[in-house]
Amino acid sequence: MVAGKTEPATLRLPQAADTSAREAVLDLQSRVNASIIGQERVVERLVVALLANGNVLLEGLPGLAKTRAIKSLSRNLESAFSRIQFTPDLLPSDVTGGEVYRSDGAGGGDFEFRQGPIFGNLVLADEINRAPAKVQSALLEAMEERQVTVSGKRYPLPDLFMVLATQNPIEQEGTYPLPEAQMDRFLMHVTIDYPSDTDEVRVMRLVRAEAAGAGTAPPPPRIPQAAVFAARREIDAVTTVAAVETYMVALIAATRRPAEYGDRLPRWIALGASPRGSLALDRTARVVAWLRGRTYVVPEDVQAVAHDCLRHRISPSYEAGADGVRVDDIVDEIVAQVAVPA
Repeated sequence: MVAGKTEPATLRLPQAADTSAREAVLDLQSRVNASIIGQERVVERLVVALLANGNVLLEGLPGLAKTRAIKSLSRNLESAFSRIQFTPDLLPSDVTGGEVYRSDGAGGGDFEFRQGPIFGNLVLADEINRAPAKVQSALLEAMEERQVTVSGKRYPLPDLFMVLATQNPIEQEGTYPLPEAQMDRFLMHVTIDYPSDTDEVRVMRLVRAEAAGAGTAPPPPRIPQAAVFAARREIDAVTTVAAVETYMVALIAATRRPAEYGDRLPRWIALGASPRGSLALDRTARVVAWLRGRTYVVPEDVQAVAHDCLRHRISPSYEAGADGVRVDDIVDEIVAQVAVPA
């Protein structure tokens, strides 16, 4: 495998003169990191999904600050935050809203639409896999088309809209696997693990300090939505040369035609990634390049997001499960087998 060049001459472009959007985004990331100890990678992925205008699925055991991370992002960003606690008795209308009859007091009246919690800017779908598929599917149209249809009428969602879903490992009691169609609509699937012992000490100190000083200091001004939209415009201008585009497609092709990439992948992969996988790699790699101060994408940017973009788009085979092979192991093998452009 040939190592990719860090700064190909053909990709070198002048940096944008206005850095205010990037500074605002980095400030947002720094603020969230200050309240979520030891989860810098997770925080970065939340920011990447926000700038890429996509939805993110956070998976981890209970108590690992998944909800705290999402609420911290909303607290530091100018946004309307809404939370949906998914439970087995939840109804689709509890997510989208519905029409209710409103009397005019004179014997008449009409139906009016009352918005559900999906009409926020940052929507926390907490423990999404504790509700059955019928309720989970209520999010599909909102996540993909940024609108909700009720009784034949379409209601657009806000310009700044992002579903941040958490789920517990499906091995836990009372969980339902998400339908493949909904999993594919998440731009990224981010896993969160236990913090290190050192970080856990810092977590205890942080929570202790918050409890002791709750309400004593005013929060800093929130980052305006305009900074996010300005950042997105700059990211749209980030370039990707043909060689890097081919590299992204090759990574996706390895999930569909694993027999072309060694002996192990054909035994491990039952179903490969859809074209949404290529689009996710393209969008998130450009965001990573922008966050790193470049106006062009290099292979390292693609590799940085490969696991989060492909983790939920590859169906491992029965043999992989029997051998204890995780999806992340499969992505590791794909990245190792697909040649990096010179």
